[in-house]
Formats: sequence, structure tokens, C-alpha cells
Amino acid sequence: MTTGLSDNPTIAFTGEDRKRNDGDTYTFASNFGLPLGESGYVNLTAEYKDRSPTNRSGPDIRRNYVAASDPREATFNRYAHRFGDGVSKDLNFFVNAGYEFSDTAEFYTFGSYGVRDGNGAGFYRRSLDGRNRDWAASTTTFIPIYADGFLPLIASNIVDISAAAGLRGVMSEWDYDLSAVYGSNRLDYTIKNSVNTSLGGAASARSFDAGGLRSGQTSINLDMRRDLDIGIGKSVSFAFGGEYRNENYKIVAGELQSYVNGPFSATPFKAAGGSQVFPGFRPANETDLSRDSFAGYAELDADLTDQLTLQLAGRYEHFSDFGDTINGKAAARYEVIDGIAVRGSISTGFRAPSLAQQSFAATSTNNVGGVLIEVGTFPVSSPVAIALGAQPLKPEKSINLGAGITFMPFSGLSITADYYNIKINDRITLTENLGGSDVLALLTTAGVTGVSSARFFINGIDTKTSGLDIVASYRVPEFGLGQFRVSVGYNLNDTKISDRRVFSGFTAQRLFARQESFRLTEGQPKNKLNVGLDWDYNNFGLTLRTNRYGEVFLPSGLGADRTNIALAPGNVPGDIFLSPKWVTDLEFRFKPVESVSIAFGANNLLDTYPDRLPFGTVDGVNYGFNNSFLPYSSQSPFGFSGRFLYGRVTIDF
Repeated sequence: MTTGLSDNPTIAFTGEDRKRNDGDTYTFASNFGLPLGESGYVNLTAEYKDRSPTNRSGPDIRRNYVAASDPREATFNRYAHRFGDGVSKDLNFFVNAGYEFSDTAEFYTFGSYGVRDGNGAGFYRRSLDGRNRDWAASTTTFIPIYADGFLPLIASNIVDISAAAGLRGVMSEWDYDLSAVYGSNRLDYTIKNSVNTSLGGAASARSFDAGGLRSGQTSINLDMRRDLDIGIGKSVSFAFGGEYRNENYKIVAGELQSYVNGPFSATPFKAAGGSQVFPGFRPANETDLSRDSFAGYAELDADLTDQLTLQLAGRYEHFSDFGDTINGKAAARYEVIDGIAVRGSISTGFRAPSLAQQSFAATSTNNVGGVLIEVGTFPVSSPVAIALGAQPLKPEKSINLGAGITFMPFSGLSITADYYNIKINDRITLTENLGGSDVLALLTTAGVTGVSSARFFINGIDTKTSGLDIVASYRVPEFGLGQFRVSVGYNLNDTKISDRRVFSGFTAQRLFARQESFRLTEGQPKNKLNVGLDWDYNNFGLTLRTNRYGEVFLPSGLGADRTNIALAPGNVPGDIFLSPKWVTDLEFRFKPVESVSIAFGANNLLDTYPDRLPFGTVDGVNYGFNNSFLPYSSQSPFGFSGRFLYGRVTIDF
């Protein structure tokens, strides 16, 4: 809701006025191996990592308190937002073991267990923010729940488990590998330092169990391979195999206060329900979905001559929720002369819609004209999505072309160049939030009430990505100062949307508008250059890397033209281009004794930051004031945490 209070700046912005020294990270790791009988081994690793947050917020120059004359404005912390890396504490264990029963049979197993506790911050709610109003204390006077405002935190607890076991070896001239793999992930959300405003300040908790997500996967694989003597070429190998996979996805509801619409969500108060920053999952959002798939493949590799190699492969897969798919690949490599070879490939591919894309649901409630209305993300099988024209999701299908050349003109120098072209049909995207009178009419006709705005996943677009990768490496002949290796890499890529879906009378730009379209096609650099130098001399070593990231486009979120997909980059007021940047990393290593290694280094040695975003009125465009405290774009290809200095000590016993 709006407060009717001014958002005009209360202080003048004079630029960045503080030095940042944060984001400390401590990592402790240990690894050791043990023999297991006469023919086995076990290797164990443990790691603990503690990462403190970074904060790259700028000053929030807007008024914070209800009264413009409030003396606390002069002392309020203008850096109350937290914009950067979140807190995380990680504890991980790994095991890798094996045992040879004979020359033809080996048992192996590996697995991991990891726990991560972290938190990230939402946007600071100012004291005068309507989301901080205590209606229970007074319905006529604005009384804040948190006197100075509050910074809500999204705390997460993640548990990852993975385990694999298998038997491999040789049987009747066949190499075999039979394995079973299980993995699961559990993610629980706790919202801290928050409030459900619709309950009133005294009745609402300040911390909420907002529910969570669960996923699991079990797969069983059998791979067989052998060499064939069929009188063709120098060598021919044949492989085939099969896979069974089971997947599961769940949404677990949070506690009542995390999502409930309290008494002050009604007119005239219109307070938002649910925990601020992240309303909890509701019982109606809960899901428990599973599917199975079966796959089989065959592959033939042949060295027909010393110069020519061919590969053919095919795969069939059946999914219990959307049927069959067949895909294949053909590849070849030909060495024209010694040191020069050309290669090429063509393949088809697919990506099944994930269970989350099929069943994810998250809803919140807005008060529209005194009526509580649901808005949110709905599964494609829900009555809301079906009424708006949703169809069961299909797999994404692709055609992939590749061609390249390798060139070794003289000893130590290697150059490769590869071209790729990837066409993806029926790419899965989220629709924009669909609302308006026509949406309400469609929902009403279908008997759906109480929903004003909805979005859901669709096979919304076709895309084409083409690019070029060039990599060169040179090992400099030794000349008394150690070994030098130089590498250079360049990538050029371009993604276009080649087709868009329409249904239910919605236009293409209404289903997938300008911001998300350009985020996909222009939201990452179209070119990247990296140069590296490695040096080793006795017990000393050095690595220097520098990367140049190309321009990034940020489409405008201002004005009516922000949704017009026909308007090219730069043609809408508020369009922003992030300029190319160089980022350099450096590490120095030495071994004072054989069992001890010491390293010092810096990621982003020169403390490079992306361009600062404009705010206020610039060249006639009013960007508002959010960018004053959110100064950098999350689409920066190298982040915005600045220089990271580190030291590392490794001891071998």
C-alpha cells in the first residue's frame, strides 16, 4: 500500500563515502587416504567454510521517518540495506572407496554429505513504509512496528546427500560398469527480523518458518563396451547401455503466520498478508510429484585410418509424464596433414521439463478494491493456468551443429577454433504476470474467482545461439628462468529469439516482454577475452589471469515502452549499457619445505567494479532513487564485490 508520504530525497548524494573491507572467508579442509585390505582403498575429505557477507549498497537518500522534521534523519544509518553476498556456513564430507576382487571385477563407491546455513537480506523497510505500519496500535496515526524500520532476512538451511556404488570390470571381452546413484536436496526457509503486518505488531511473530522444497533422484545405469574386429579400419569400438531414473519434487507449507491474511488485510487497512520479504508456502501450494524414465543408447567409434575418425550414437528415452524421445549424434575428425585437423558434429538434443517447472506454486494475496485477490505463479495443470490457455509442457528440443580446426604449427604452440550453432525449439519460459479485464473475463468464464494476476511456465519461444571459440596456448622453451606457459582465449556468441508463442488472445510481448527477452539475448557479454600466464621455477610458481568482459545491455523498466519487444536496445528512455571491463587475478606460490605449500593471491586484483547505475533525473530520464542504494546491476558478469585477497597453506603429512 502507499503511505501518502514523500519519497523525495532527504540528503544530498555526494558519492561513495566509505571504504569497504568485508566478506571474510575462512576455509579448513583435510584429506587422507587409507588402504583397505590388500586390494582396496578409502579416501576421506572434510571441509568447513565460513563466509561473511559483503555489502555494496549505496546510501538510501530517501526520507526514513514519518515527520520530515524528525531529528533522527540526521543520524539514521543510510547504509541500512545489505546488497551483496550473503552469509553462509558450509560443512561437507566426501568419501571415495574401492576394492578389487580380481583382475576383472572392482567394487567402487563414493558419496557426500553437505550442510549449508545461510542468509540473505531483502530490501530495507523504512520506518514510514506502509509494510511497517502497526494498524493494531492506531488506525488514524501512523505508528511504525519497528521504530527505525527493519531489514528482513531470508535464512536458509540446505542439506545435500549423494551416494553411489557400482561394480566394473571385464567379462567375456566386454568392459562393463553397473552402478546405482542416489541424491537428495532439502531446502528450508526461515524469515527473520520480519513481520506479518496484516496481523498487527503485537500479534505477529518476528521470525517465521516459511516452508521449503525437497527433491530427490535415483538412477541405475549399465554401460557395456568392447572392441570389434570386423575388418574395417584400424580399430572399431561398440558401446551400449541403459538407465532407469526416478525423480521426486515436493513443496512443504510453512507455518500459519508466514502466509495468513490477518484482520488488517481487509478494507480500509489493506495490509499485505504473510511474512515480509518472503511469504511462506501455503497448504494449497504443497505438491508431491514423481516420475520415472527409461533410456537406452548405442555408440560406435571407428578409427578408419590414421587420419580419419568417425562416431555415431543414438539414444532413446521414455518419460512417464510426457512420452518418448529419440536423439542422435554424428561426428568426425580428419587430420589433413601432420599438425592440422578439422572436426565437425551434428546432434539433436532434448531437455525434459523439470518437475519444478511443472508443479511449482507460490502465491500471495493483494487487497484490490477491498477484495482479497491471489496473485502468483501457478502450475500448468491448475485451473487458473488452464483457464488462461496453459498447455502441458513439452520437452525442449535442439539441433546442434559444430565445426572446428586444430593447428599445431610448431612444437609448444596449439591453436583451436570452433564454431557452434544451437537451435532450441519450445524453450520453457515464465509468462509475464497476466492481469487485466480480459484475464478476469477468461477466469470468470472458467469458474475461477479470487485471482487477479497469474503467471506460469510455457514452451514460449524458440532461440538460436551461434558462436566462435578460439583458444591458443604456447609453452615457451626453457631458458634458465623456469617454465612459462601462455594462453589466450576468445569467445564470441549471439543469441536470438526466432519465434514466440501466442494463445488466448495474448500478444507475444504480453507473454514474454521486452525486459525478459533482452535479459536472455543481451543480458550477458557477446564477447569475452582471457589471457593467462603460468610460471614455475623450482619451488616457486605464479599464475596471472586477466579477462575482458564485453558490453551488457540492461533494458529499461520505465514507462509504457518498457514492454515493447519491437524497440531495439537504446531506443527506450532508461535503457542502460554496462561498459566492457577488465578483471585480473594473480597468485604466487612457493614451497619452503617439501611438505608445505604456501600461496598468496588476489581475485580482481585491480578492484574493478561494474558501472554505477544512474538514479534521480539524468538526461531527462527519471530513474527514481532505488539505484542510490542499489548501485550495481546483478547482471554484471563478474559481480560487484570488488577485490578478494587470500592466503592458503597446505601441509602434507
